[in-house]
Amino acid sequence: MTQTSYISLVRNNASFRRLWLAAVVSMLGEWFNTIALFLLILTYTESEWLLGVLFTVRMAGFALLQPFIGMMADRFSRKMLMIVSNLAQAVLALCFLLVDGPEDIVWMIGLSGVMMILHGVYMTAERASIPNVVSEEELATANALDAASWSTALCIGAMLGGLVVSAWGTEAAFIIDSLTFLFGTVLLLKLNLPQTIEDVAEAGWVRTAFGNIKRGFQRIRSEPRLYRIVFAKASWNIAGGGLAGVYLVLLGNDVDGFGAAFGFGLFFFARGIGTGIGPIIARNLFTDQSRWPSLIGKLIVCSGLLYFLVGWSVGGALWVTVVLVILAHSASGANWVLSTIMVQQWVEDEVRGRVFSADMLVLSVAFSISSSLAGYLMESNTFNVQQGIMVYAVVMVASGVLFTVWRPDVRHQAVAA
Repeated sequence: MTQTSYISLVRNNASFRRLWLAAVVSMLGEWFNTIALFLLILTYTESEWLLGVLFTVRMAGFALLQPFIGMMADRFSRKMLMIVSNLAQAVLALCFLLVDGPEDIVWMIGLSGVMMILHGVYMTAERASIPNVVSEEELATANALDAASWSTALCIGAMLGGLVVSAWGTEAAFIIDSLTFLFGTVLLLKLNLPQTIEDVAEAGWVRTAFGNIKRGFQRIRSEPRLYRIVFAKASWNIAGGGLAGVYLVLLGNDVDGFGAAFGFGLFFFARGIGTGIGPIIARNLFTDQSRWPSLIGKLIVCSGLLYFLVGWSVGGALWVTVVLVILAHSASGANWVLSTIMVQQWVEDEVRGRVFSADMLVLSVAFSISSSLAGYLMESNTFNVQQGIMVYAVVMVASGVLFTVWRPDVRHQAVAA
């Protein structure tokens, strides 16, 4: 992997600097929004199930439209897609100011789902754009920084969001969220973003839509190693959706001596530190790229084992639980960045957006199933928080083992021989 430093990359590459800063600013605001939504749901409904519904709606909309979003990222200017997404979210974030009781929770969750679709447009376009603004030697550093920055935005945004909501209420968080989208848009306006776009002069959008979506999946299936790696993030999220989307929120709600919003911020702060450390360690420690595919399964197993210890620590010293959450998400962060780099290196520019959309589609379906089931199990009193965490942790370990032993690339090589 490249040894290009983070500081050198940001200082010397103006296009990447703008792309990176715009994403960081927007992500900071997103976590202000998320913490506020958690508090509104628990304040007005006290429903664990609705927490799962919130994540299910957000991720389901994100998942179902990913094939079209990926096609848009290959057919249209990625820069323009990011700008339009930011401006639309700046307006929609202010609509949450109208939430004033339990009767507003349904449309609030639906609106959050619409914002997640727009976030999916931004994320797919941004991730597909990174190889367009950095050299091949800078790619690993750029992805590690991008992933670590998402995590930094999570830790800082969640903690500050918790403090802002505790001190000034949810309205302040929604206003700040809107302003961050506007600031990110200003940064993008002068971005120089080259892009290769397929020539579609002979066919229109509607006629070629499903054919282009099919091409993205055909590209994935044509290469067994790519087909396997597309399931890397989903293999963690089949249990991680419930753990990170429901159980961490409930852990924060049960922190004694602090407000619920601060508790949410604390555990999402820990999650962000972990997912920030993971990519940095992966960049510097795992230098043999040929071992990355098998390493991903081991990282999922490691994250599951650490989350089992998180469940075991519930009710004990708070700092122990926080440290374990950090370590568990360090492994998940490494999984994310390694799998992302492999897809970027293996897939050509003109179809990369559709391949990433398939990656996000599979991830989102796994996350939606996981979080909605976790919310239902808590609402029906099937598990308490501690039991739920430990059961989901076991599922994550099993998922990591299955990913490790599933080797379609090896079978393909054997058949070819």
